[in-house]
Amino acid sequence: MWSVPPDRFPEEPKDCLSEGSVTNKPTVLIVGAGLGGLMLGALLEKANIPYYIFERASCVKPLGSAINIAAPVLPLFEQIGIFDQIEASGKQFTHSTLYREGKGEIFTTDYTPIKQFTGYKQYIVSRPVLYDLILQKVPSHRLLFKKRVLMISEHKDKVRIQTGDNCIYEGDILVGADGAYSAVRQRLYDTLKREGRLPNSDQKDLPFSCTCLVGQTRPLDSAEFPIIQEALCQFFSTLGDNKPFSYALFTTAQRNICYAVVHQLDAKSSKAAEEQRFRNNENSEWGPGAVQAMCVETRDFPLPIPGAKKWTMGDLYDRTPHEGISKVMLEEKVFKTWYSGRIVLMGDGAAVAMHDAVALANLIYALPNNTSKEIQRAFAEYKAERIPHVMDSYKSSKILAKRSGMDFGGTMALFFSKNIPQFVWNVLWKSMVKNRPVAGFLPKIPSKGAIPAVGSASEQKARAVFERRKADVHAV
Repeated sequence: MWSVPPDRFPEEPKDCLSEGSVTNKPTVLIVGAGLGGLMLGALLEKANIPYYIFERASCVKPLGSAINIAAPVLPLFEQIGIFDQIEASGKQFTHSTLYREGKGEIFTTDYTPIKQFTGYKQYIVSRPVLYDLILQKVPSHRLLFKKRVLMISEHKDKVRIQTGDNCIYEGDILVGADGAYSAVRQRLYDTLKREGRLPNSDQKDLPFSCTCLVGQTRPLDSAEFPIIQEALCQFFSTLGDNKPFSYALFTTAQRNICYAVVHQLDAKSSKAAEEQRFRNNENSEWGPGAVQAMCVETRDFPLPIPGAKKWTMGDLYDRTPHEGISKVMLEEKVFKTWYSGRIVLMGDGAAVAMHDAVALANLIYALPNNTSKEIQRAFAEYKAERIPHVMDSYKSSKILAKRSGMDFGGTMALFFSKNIPQFVWNVLWKSMVKNRPVAGFLPKIPSKGAIPAVGSASEQKARAVFERRKADVHAV
């Protein structure tokens, strides 16, 4: 029997906005408390739209390395009120250097023109720090832990989820923000497949050709690691010498060194990873044994850190809490099916997920009512807006991965990267930095830099509704 225990949802937020009351607001159920799910929650909180975030884990455990925080997300961070904290907790970077293991520098990339184009600096921020900053914008009663989703269904113009603790929750919209191995996606796709409505490409396993070991050291002693005292982030990447590995490290404002070690898989190792993924049942993170094995395998990789000692990855592993290292698979697929009925999916990856969140928040805010017809229309607009940017991100990641390859294609990709003139980089960056999406229902962020942001359709739609509601309040 479907039932919703009366104490499962805490009190609803006040039904008011500073611009006036909005009736018929949807209740949004968000599955997954990653960066995308939290950002959507933070935006809905600002819009005063009721929502709840369901997380399968028993507590927040933000893992990972460092994230490049730059113009594509900084205007959004200004809107939700964490820009100053990003500046305080991030470390500005202007250059990155690529090395060949044991053979010195290949080339250095200069990112300083991006500040001129956008008016924003670029920062390296550790993933846990960023997570905590966004988490602060989500009231604790909106985030429910130990909520593994077992079933989803639609019933009388509502969507429902059943969780592993045998609770039922009901809302108007269900958002799957639970990563590449999304339980919401799996349940939705199972239903569509049974009904013969799932494209063949979406029925295939999620492909990948890389695994990645990520982590960050505890705060380091500057006498031992003078590099952490540098005012700018030291951003080094190294290509393995005749081995299918590349690795990068970043210094942070917290005196940590964050790192990521990427293993390019061949057919045999890819099959082994696929079997491990199946055993882990929907979880892309590997267990402690696999993490330890990769640490042992890569601990002798030399690091291009200035100093008298010849540092290796092992020196960083030894200075990292064991629970702070994780091993993940880097998936490579863009799904065709983004939504069905009242259920919609968000992408994985930090910037992509947060951009998905702002587009969805804009369109949910602008809904004229909660009918299935209007919700379906909003989801179609969401996909139409986001798919070009998602495809661009997908292609860029493929090119970057290609550069690390040991075959002829990798050699050519590396050659072109090394020999691209700065003016060509500038042309590429000018195109990339135009996409700086923001919420249309929050105060506008003044345009900065020489290249103005290109407004999104969802922002314009939300802005029109926002201005109309404000005018209605003033008229009263």
